[in-house]
Amino acid sequence: MTKTIEIQNLKKTFPVNIKKNQGALAKLLDIITGKKLISKKIVLENISFDVEEKEIIGLIGKNGAGKSTLLRVIAGIYKKNDGKLKTNGEVTYLNGFNTGLKDRLTMKENIFLMGSILGLSQKQIKNKFEEIVEFSGLGENSYDKIYQFSDGMIARLAFSITIHCLKQNTPDIILLDEIIFGSSADLEFQERAITKMEELIKSGATVIISSHNLELIKKYCSKVIWLDKGKIKKIGEPEPIIKEYENEALQS
Repeated sequence: MTKTIEIQNLKKTFPVNIKKNQGALAKLLDIITGKKLISKKIVLENISFDVEEKEIIGLIGKNGAGKSTLLRVIAGIYKKNDGKLKTNGEVTYLNGFNTGLKDRLTMKENIFLMGSILGLSQKQIKNKFEEIVEFSGLGENSYDKIYQFSDGMIARLAFSITIHCLKQNTPDIILLDEIIFGSSADLEFQERAITKMEELIKSGATVIISSHNLELIKKYCSKVIWLDKGKIKKIGEPEPIIKEYENEALQS
């Protein structure tokens, strides 16, 4: 099968100001002597794995393990510091559904704006407009500005725009970073949203899901990558790895 993601010995570091609390005189002396105030923190190290076409992979690990950083490197949001990374096809990274909404624009204007950002033509957005509005349940608010919306209304609108636009132009690789619905929308909408997310996951794209929802990982993923302190601890079938992960969490 075709490999859509190939990663070998990937490394990612971030700069850290190790002297940010030093006094003004010490800082001045560092500037005069040319000493660097910046060190580097290794966030990902020796990351190697491949993902096959249409494969659905789960990414698990504690907060700070490097999951979001890894997805952002794959998406091209962050640049790697070392190693090899190759993606075959269009990549979409999602870590929330309110990115791009503008408070001072109306709901209708935001639909056209976000649709354009997500790669749709004005004609495609126009054809999808009624479907987006109907799914959001906000038809009476089309000409209201976003700052007038509650958090729940914003979540409903942003999700509806994103999911319908992605279904119009499904990317080759979808990276989902803890995006399954939280408490900002009502339960009825959450259920409909999860159904739509399931359709996206099963769309035929290659998918990597980073989530603390282990039942979600078990349900959809054929393979799991367990990250721990920026390194891969284990790769394999979901059931045994998740069981070991849960046992370790209980002991810590």
